[in-house]
Parts: sequence; C-alpha cells; structure tokens
Amino acid sequence: MANSYISSKEIISMKSNGEKIVGLTAWDYLSGKFADKSGAEIVLVGDSLSMTIRGDKNTLSISLEEMIYHSRMVARAVERAIVIGDMPFMSYQVSPQQALENAGRFVKEGMVQAVKIEGGRIMAETVKKITKAGIPVMGHIGLTPQSIHQVGGLKVQAKQVEEARDLVNDALSLEEAGAFCVVLECVPAPLAGYISNRLTIPTIGIGAGSSCDGQIQVSADVLGLLTDVNPKHAKKYANLAEVISRAYSDYVSEVKQGIFPTEANSFPASTELLKAIEREEFIES
Repeated sequence: MANSYISSKEIISMKSNGEKIVGLTAWDYLSGKFADKSGAEIVLVGDSLSMTIRGDKNTLSISLEEMIYHSRMVARAVERAIVIGDMPFMSYQVSPQQALENAGRFVKEGMVQAVKIEGGRIMAETVKKITKAGIPVMGHIGLTPQSIHQVGGLKVQAKQVEEARDLVNDALSLEEAGAFCVVLECVPAPLAGYISNRLTIPTIGIGAGSSCDGQIQVSADVLGLLTDVNPKHAKKYANLAEVISRAYSDYVSEVKQGIFPTEANSFPASTELLKAIEREEFIES
C-alpha cells in the first residue's frame, strides 16, 4: 500500500488556513524517519548534504545520481510528510526539457513527490514545464547556494531597494509559473513578510524572519552536529556533536580497559558445547 503523504495542495491550503508549515532536511533512512516522526510537513533532501554529509566546501559538486540515491533512502522512511528532492547544480539549468527529464528521474528513481529549483524569473519557463507534466515544484530565491560564485558568498540578499524589487518579481513569477511554495533564504525579514503577503502560495523561510508561512532548517544545524559552523539563521535544539563524541570516547575507553563487553553483552553456550570446548574436541589429531 502506498504511503499517505501530505500533498502539495495541502501545503498551499495550510497558508489559507493560517497554519505554519515546518520543513526539515534529511539525507538517509534514519534521518528521514526522525524528520517525519517530528510532525514536519516537508522533508527536503537538500543538496546541503554535499557539505554536511560529504564534507564539500559548497553544494556544486554533488551529482544528480547521488541526490537520487539519497532521496530514495529518505523516501523509504517517510510515511506522512511530502518528500522534496533538491535538483543539483546543472541538472536543470541547460534547458526546460533537461529539467523535466531530470525531475522525472527524481520522481521515478528517487521516489520523491516534488522537486526544488533555485532561481526566480529566469526559471519560470522551466517551472511551468515541470508542473505541467504533473510534478510539483518548490521555488527557491534569495540566497541561492548554487550561484555562490555569482552572488559572492553565503550572505544576506536583497538588502537594497532595486534588489528587493527583483526578488518580489521573482517570487510572483514563480507563483504564476505554478510553483506550490517558495523558499526565501537569507533575506531581510520585513521584505520576506511583504512577499508572503503578496503571494497566494506559501513562503518557506530560512533566515527570512517569522512572517513567512513556514520555516525550514538543515537538520545538522538543528541537532548541533557541526562544531565548526554556527549560522545566524539556525538554532541548536541539541548538541549531538558533544553527545556522540562522548559516547564514542566512552566506548573506546571501556574496550581498552576490558570493561566492555560484559556477560550481559555476550551469548552463553550450551552444556554440550562447554564440555566439547573443555575436551578440545575441535582440534584434529
């Protein structure tokens, strides 16, 4: 039986009902299961995993095949949330037809229910083509990490009036093209609130303030898994880096000292086997 997941239409209706939308990223079966059980409506297989999981310096090097691989693991775990596959760099920029074919692969092979695409008006035709084929699209504007070399690093976008005007028009273009929601990343909070009021589809903020219709965060940030990164837009709800480090250290220490494993962690032998061991019946003469 197919999983009964939250649809893109239900995400849209949450805005009209005044319900906040929550999203988390995931990268494998376990992280997908935890994200789904949390009650989040959106589970995004984000290309940020290239940095948090693979250790890359940016999101540009991860391939479509790798993103499909991770998406499939997440999708197998998620039973309730909508699973969205983040289309990686150069998997959709060449042409709308290329984007449609690769989005189709995400759905067929990656088992996702929607895809995410970075870019505003320049991607409107692409979004329209994909949505007309029946694949829901999440837009993404503001700070777009796949354009890091063009925007000059991971920093707040649309701080000036002209840039803000462009961002508003990007959002409106994505809505008109058929996107079911739009991620606003690292933009001034008042501007994000203005865009949220102008759109009929939900805005999903990450570093865009509380006026957005929903929020999404990278799970590694929420869990406190990274010790060398502390984004302003994120909040650590746990310090798993410390917990994991302590657990590993305790395990190594106990093995070295002969404390682990104990009898409770071992399996007993039958009386017959014990006698055979005692008589050394296993050694051929």
